[in-house]
Amino acid sequence: MAKNSDAIKIIDKMTSRDPELEAMVEEASINAEVAQLIYEARRKAGLTQKQLAELVGTKQPVIARLEDADYEGHSLSMLQKIAYALNQRVVIHLVSMQDEQSGLIL
Repeated sequence: MAKNSDAIKIIDKMTSRDPELEAMVEEASINAEVAQLIYEARRKAGLTQKQLAELVGTKQPVIARLEDADYEGHSLSMLQKIAYALNQRVVIHLVSMQDEQSGLIL
């Protein structure tokens, strides 16, 4: 049997038999992606967490939590505040699971 070193394929194979585990991995993936988007947008704007917090009307620890891949409390309203502060907007797409699984999502 050939070894597989592609982590995504390994995780997919492990979770495909367990819908609950698959859902947990998907949620964790989304949380990590949102955290990374916030971090990258803030850095690209040349802001510290404290500076972004001031623009959004919150405290620095809130921004730190939002940039943590393990944080599960992302809200659309907070994402919109951050986007507005960074002169950006939030865009959300609903994607067919079949398209996603077949690799049609770019």
